[in-house]
Amino acid sequence: MKQLTAKNRKSFDAILAEYPDRPETLRRSELTKACAIHGFPPPDWILSYKNGFNVEGDTGNFRVPYELLEVPVATTRKKAAPKKQVTSKKKTAPKKVVADDVPSTDSVASQFGLVPEPTKGFVKHGHYKDIEQVVKSGLFYPLFITGLSGNGKTLSVENVCANLNRSLIRVNVTIETDEDDLLGGFRLEDGSTKFHKGPVVEALETGSILLLDEVDLASNKILCLQPVLEGKGVYLKKINQWVRPKAGFNIIATANTKGKGSDTGSFVGTNILNEAFLERFAVTFEQEYPPITTEVKILNNEFESLGVDAGDFSNKLVDWADAIRKTYYDGGADEIISTRRLVHIANAYAIFGSRKKAVDLCIARFDDETKISFTELYEKIDIEVDSSPITSDDQTLDDNNSWF
Repeated sequence: MKQLTAKNRKSFDAILAEYPDRPETLRRSELTKACAIHGFPPPDWILSYKNGFNVEGDTGNFRVPYELLEVPVATTRKKAAPKKQVTSKKKTAPKKVVADDVPSTDSVASQFGLVPEPTKGFVKHGHYKDIEQVVKSGLFYPLFITGLSGNGKTLSVENVCANLNRSLIRVNVTIETDEDDLLGGFRLEDGSTKFHKGPVVEALETGSILLLDEVDLASNKILCLQPVLEGKGVYLKKINQWVRPKAGFNIIATANTKGKGSDTGSFVGTNILNEAFLERFAVTFEQEYPPITTEVKILNNEFESLGVDAGDFSNKLVDWADAIRKTYYDGGADEIISTRRLVHIANAYAIFGSRKKAVDLCIARFDDETKISFTELYEKIDIEVDSSPITSDDQTLDDNNSWF
């Protein structure tokens, strides 16, 4: 590409507005988001591999061609109006509007680069490699991932897509989620109604991974996805359009149950999903909490990213959580400590600098009996921790309004 068009120059100005220090390279997501902020479509003239702006060996980064700013903007000659032809008075049928003529006025995929950023310090565990193998294959092979809360189901999918540079569209499912939310519907815009495509259609058209998060919260309204789960695409009856999946499209669902509801009461709101819906998922991955060594590494990475030297705090926390989980699985406890909650404790420690306070604050959501038993267990594992309770009385102001 030797010259910018007027349209491309506008998207270039948007990039400069967001990155005035002119970095040599930018990620795909950074480029598309900068343009979206200023109301422009993604800079396909940079992202197109035929123009050679991609960094060799790195499909996620692109060189920003600042040298084109010195070249005058390309102009196009206005085409002369065609001569009016003499036609017969025979009336012709009005032009039929075909499906492809219907624009997407709120294209999520077009506006915001959909390749997620990798999670700093993420440790591969569970079914990460299996998920990665399926996504890398490019085949349509729906996956259902089930497991207790906070064990990395969603995080694994996001990091698989980040590391493979694959676009991901995440839909957080609730009992209110319906066909309009998923496939799209008409919205009032500038005094008239326009059809806005939903996230499922965006994923189909862009060949993205569609993540149905917490799918077991859904009602039977989600059955509009039956043909999509068969890899056939979907018919949008509201605009008479058939949308077929682009290569690479796949569906991954995460849930705390297997779609059979929850008998324990831990996952209130989960529903019994239609058997025909569940049957369309090729395989089910049962995700467990990470092994002890992996979980210690996760916490060590978290402390490192926070710039905190926590000593053996990671080991103590994981031993504590492991003991609680064993009791939970044996039916001796109603609550459990998830990997996510351990990360919350790590962050609390980085803020408050006290192991005791970090643990107390992050288990305060449990009932009093559970909270006391969890606290006593932690004090037995970490015998050096101060066992005195953390109360509001510990934070007292002196006459100069300073904490002492």
